[in-house]
Amino acid sequence: MYCNQCEQSYRQSGCINSPGICGKNEDIQSLQETLLYGVKGMAAYAAHARRLGQSDENVSAFIEEALFATMTNVNFDLQTLLGYCLKCGEMNLRVMQLLDMGHVENFGKPAPTRIQEGTRAGPGILITGHDLLDLWNLLQQVAGSDINVYTHGELLPAHMYAKFQAHPNLAGHYGGAWQEQKAEFAAFPGPIIGTTNCVLIPPDNYKDRLFTTNAVAVPGGQHIQDNDFTPVIAAARDCPPCVDRITGESNIGFHRSVLLEQAQTIVDAIKAGKISHFFVIGGCDGAEKGRNYFTDYALATPPDSFILTLGCGKFRIREHDYGEHLGLPRLMDMGQCNDAYGAIAVAIALAEAFDCSVNDLPLTLVISWFEQKAVAVLLTLFHLGIKGITLGPQPPAFITPNVFKLLQQTYDLRLTSHDAGSDLQVAIGA
Repeated sequence: MYCNQCEQSYRQSGCINSPGICGKNEDIQSLQETLLYGVKGMAAYAAHARRLGQSDENVSAFIEEALFATMTNVNFDLQTLLGYCLKCGEMNLRVMQLLDMGHVENFGKPAPTRIQEGTRAGPGILITGHDLLDLWNLLQQVAGSDINVYTHGELLPAHMYAKFQAHPNLAGHYGGAWQEQKAEFAAFPGPIIGTTNCVLIPPDNYKDRLFTTNAVAVPGGQHIQDNDFTPVIAAARDCPPCVDRITGESNIGFHRSVLLEQAQTIVDAIKAGKISHFFVIGGCDGAEKGRNYFTDYALATPPDSFILTLGCGKFRIREHDYGEHLGLPRLMDMGQCNDAYGAIAVAIALAEAFDCSVNDLPLTLVISWFEQKAVAVLLTLFHLGIKGITLGPQPPAFITPNVFKLLQQTYDLRLTSHDAGSDLQVAIGA
């Protein structure tokens, strides 16, 4: 026999434990799922870092232990599981540091740059996802040819690294976030490469032009073996060429190293009252209604503030002109979702300069929510004790009311409301 509540939970939510073994287990299951999603996100970052020659045995050991802790009849203690979640955040910070190191060591010093968006006349290849090594291998194999390569989605930040900036075949950026790809990929005439998660199952109008790498695979797609992009290059020759259609330009490349070089100038400007606030607005984008919240929030920020953005959430806010302040663009693109490490590094440096905690800085984090990597980054922020994060537009579906209450009490975690302007006024204490 087992209690009705446990049986109901088991049937409705697919509890990973047998019903009745752990009693009223919704909160236990909630933290197990949080840990599993966090480990998945961290493992994705770790896989990218390992390809770039960066790894840490402590991270690998933790992944094994964390997965073991979620098995049936292993751990039924709420606080212990919460501890594993926070440890996942700690390990993810290390993984993001390794990935940052791998990017810089392999692809050169980052620097702000202005890039063209759209296409140029001639054969073209579009590459999407997060894996900069795949992009580099592709560029090396088309070097000396007339084939242009365009980044899409989360590969936009590749343009900030020195080696990519110097490569003549990297022609610019095309398109927006992952959820727009069915329309954008259909409109692109050449072959498309998906390097990581955020690839959708292709419709018939471009599935024969979609190639995938590494762990990525879709029905009807073609998989690249041994980093050999010969089939993609052949497809670029066979497909209709791109046309001259430049749709605009954008500034990117405000990597942590760029901002840390300006740290003293930033500190002096804050002390002089010239900078009122910093906002980190970004994260994982999605297609459901309510995502305009982040656009509205960014547009309402004060003219003497700066917006740091990263992840595909940037595509909700980057199409607008926020002007400049103190000779710098108010909107600064720091990179991919894993470059949350950079935002954390900048925040810690500023806190050290002011001899205070990150929570005491004029800094607000407004994070768009979607998938496993976002869970890993959120757990990293919790590990660091960062409070007052605004999260949305929907609460995490796997977090029970009791667990969410615990996170609210401990970290002042907030959900987005329906009024971005009002939330902003609360953030700046107006």
